[in-house]
Amino acid sequence: MAADQDWTFGGLWPYEPHWFDTADGRMHYVDVGPRGGRPVVLLHGNPTWGFLYRNFIPALTDAGYRAIVPDCLGFGRSDKPTDRRVYAVTKHAGRMEALLESLDLRDATVVPQDWGGPIGLAWAVRHPQRIAGLFIMNTAAHSLVNEFRVPFALRLFRAPVVGEVLVKGLNLFHHGFLFRAGLAQPHRMTPQIKRAYLAPHPTWSSRTGVLQFPREIPTRPTDPWQPFGQYLEDGLAQHFRSHPVKIVWAMKDVSFREDTLEGMWLRSFPNATVVKIAEAGHYLQEDAFERVVHELLTFLDSQPRRATT
Repeated sequence: MAADQDWTFGGLWPYEPHWFDTADGRMHYVDVGPRGGRPVVLLHGNPTWGFLYRNFIPALTDAGYRAIVPDCLGFGRSDKPTDRRVYAVTKHAGRMEALLESLDLRDATVVPQDWGGPIGLAWAVRHPQRIAGLFIMNTAAHSLVNEFRVPFALRLFRAPVVGEVLVKGLNLFHHGFLFRAGLAQPHRMTPQIKRAYLAPHPTWSSRTGVLQFPREIPTRPTDPWQPFGQYLEDGLAQHFRSHPVKIVWAMKDVSFREDTLEGMWLRSFPNATVVKIAEAGHYLQEDAFERVVHELLTFLDSQPRRATT
C-alpha cells in the first residue's frame, strides 16, 4: 500500500502510529488509553498485524486500561526487510523485548496468540517483575518432546521454490488460511476487513516475513528451536505459576489443537483458568471477539494491582 494511503480503513483502525527503530528496521505500534492505566500488551501472529485487536482496544481503554499493540517487523505498518534471516523467531523476540522495554511497562498483562506467544512471552520470561498476568490464546511456547507432523499446506509453504510461489506470489497464506481455513466463521470477514489485512503485503518482496514463519516451525526435538523453546517453557513455569493465568482456547483451530492445550499449556500451568470456545478457529479474535474480550476484561478486573519496583 502506498505511504500516503489511508490506514484507518473507513474508521476501523483510527489510531495514531508510534514508531520504534531497530537495527533491522522500524517497528510500528499503537499505544492508547490512560498513561496511568494498567498496560495490556496484545501480540499478533502470521500473517496478521495489530488490526487483529481492533475490537479489543476500545473495550480496554473504556475500562481504564492502556492498550499496547505492536506490529512485528515484516507485518502491519512495520518495515518489510527482504532478508529472511531477520525473521528468525529469536530475532523477532529480541526486537519485541527492546520495544516493550523502551516503554518501561509495569504491572502488565501479556495477551499472545499464534507466533505472538514465543515472541511476547520471551519478554515476559526475561522481565517477570513487569508482569501481572498472562492471558493466553492459541499458541505454543515450549520445547518439543516428540516429532511434530506439519499439516500438508504448511509443508508446501516450507518447500523451496514452491513456498515462494504460493506465499509470496499467490498470497495463499492470506487467502487460503487467514480468510478461510483459519476461521470457523469466515462470513465475518467483510471486504473492508480483508482489505485491511491485505494492505501491509501488496508485493512479492513484502511477504518475506509471512513465508519465513512457517519455515520456523520446529518439527523435531533436535531442531535449532529446541534451546529457545526449553528456555521459554522453563521460564514460564519458574516465574508465572504463582501469577494469574487464563487460557482461552479456540477448539476448531487446525494448527493448535486441544492436545497443545492439554500437553503443553496445562503442563506449564496446571491451575490456570481455561475457557474453551467451541465455534472458533485459529483466529479467534475474528471468530469470537465478543466472547474473548469479555473473558479478558473479566480476567483483568479480577487482578489486584501488584506492587512494582
